[in-house]
Amino acid sequence: MTSPAFAELPLPAALLEALRALGYAGMLPVQARTLPAILAGRDVLGQAETGSGKTLAFGLGMLAGLEPGLHVQALALCPTRELAEQVSVELRRLASRTPNVKVLTLCGGVPFAPQRASLKQGAHILVGTPGRIEEHLRKGSLELGQLRVLVLDEADRMLDMGFAPQIAEVVRYAPRARQTLLFSATYPGTIEALSRSYQRDAERIDVVSSAAELAQASLSGPAGALEQRFFRVSSSQRIAALTRWLGIERPESALVFCNTRLECAQVGDALRACGWVAASIHGDLAQRERQHVMRMFANGSCSVLAATDVAARGWDIPGLPVVINLGLSRDPTVHLHRLGRTGRLGRAGLAVSFVSETDGAALEALERAQRQAVVFQHAPAGAARPPAPARPAWVTLLLSAGKDKKLRPGDILGSLTGEGGVSGGEVGMIQIDESSAYVAVAASSAERALARLREAGVKGRSVKARLAELELRGGAPERPATFP
Repeated sequence: MTSPAFAELPLPAALLEALRALGYAGMLPVQARTLPAILAGRDVLGQAETGSGKTLAFGLGMLAGLEPGLHVQALALCPTRELAEQVSVELRRLASRTPNVKVLTLCGGVPFAPQRASLKQGAHILVGTPGRIEEHLRKGSLELGQLRVLVLDEADRMLDMGFAPQIAEVVRYAPRARQTLLFSATYPGTIEALSRSYQRDAERIDVVSSAAELAQASLSGPAGALEQRFFRVSSSQRIAALTRWLGIERPESALVFCNTRLECAQVGDALRACGWVAASIHGDLAQRERQHVMRMFANGSCSVLAATDVAARGWDIPGLPVVINLGLSRDPTVHLHRLGRTGRLGRAGLAVSFVSETDGAALEALERAQRQAVVFQHAPAGAARPPAPARPAWVTLLLSAGKDKKLRPGDILGSLTGEGGVSGGEVGMIQIDESSAYVAVAASSAERALARLREAGVKGRSVKARLAELELRGGAPERPATFP
């Protein structure tokens, strides 16, 4: 069945042009079902899985009614800095054909003063975490008198993280005559209470079934964009089975979900011992450490990332080929969240689950939720320590300048590809933070790229640059690749 076209909606021509340029041909279910109500000015309570395309849905709603002038007209609250940055990137992409739209990201973990200075210059749309937005409101550096659209993204996660008081305080500063869009992957009673408190006659739209149907269909093979494989192994052999599977399949990158922080650390240690460039990430890590590891995984400099369910929501890693469950979650909804990291927006994806004798209750819950028995395949066999994998094709350069120096991706790319530099195809993802920038470059070109930055700088100014390393808690950092 053909997907409805965005052109059928009352969207400004500039937004339709941006959608065409970005390759969005037709609407996904969450967009087709929520956008008519959003564009009509209705409050919407949407239940949608991670990776369903909801960011584009509420993003178009935020951008469609913008008026000239740099006062804050739309605000999106997100549970984590990572998700806030991803939402901001998507909004800027959508606004690429609309002149003079400013999107500003306000999150904790970075200095307050530069954000205050940026707010003085004005912005149309803000994206941020509840704590930092509330702090700006309390200190008088932010005013919401012209706000027309408020978005609560991943609302259940924000409540789980204890942000309810900060959300309430932010809403207190917002006008009553506003549109409120609330999106949540799950629908506990607290979400219903949140909707009653902050929304008016909200239209509830549930598109979770499409993700569940995709997961159910995938149990029997590659019936859609996502394929699942299940292997039965003993709990004492799960990590060994994982290393064997990775050694046989050798995926370009993989995200491994663990149910405990201890197992997460053990997986990272075991994989590094086998020669993988691997890292672990969990709730005990500081925000700076989590961001550093995520930057390197997203740009292809780290091949395998072991993570607890702190990683299950909000991350958007384009083209992630495989997610692996080292044991099942007891909550089938969490299982679907994990699957949502691969096969996003119709791309092919693979989910592998290693199920042990300790997963009996979780397996029964998953089969009930998906109304289908899990079919197990034979566990991978072979040498306990397969040959070491190839090093990642990309490495990361870390620059000691970012938004504070008004750096943009085009500035860095232009410097790297200037005379005596590298080609555009040898530069990958460029991610700019407040005071630093991460740049993926082909491993074979890293020394040349570093020399170019050190000689030419960026925008005519000297910039310190070095080869980034994975910072591994409890041990020495992973050494960078050697260059031919």
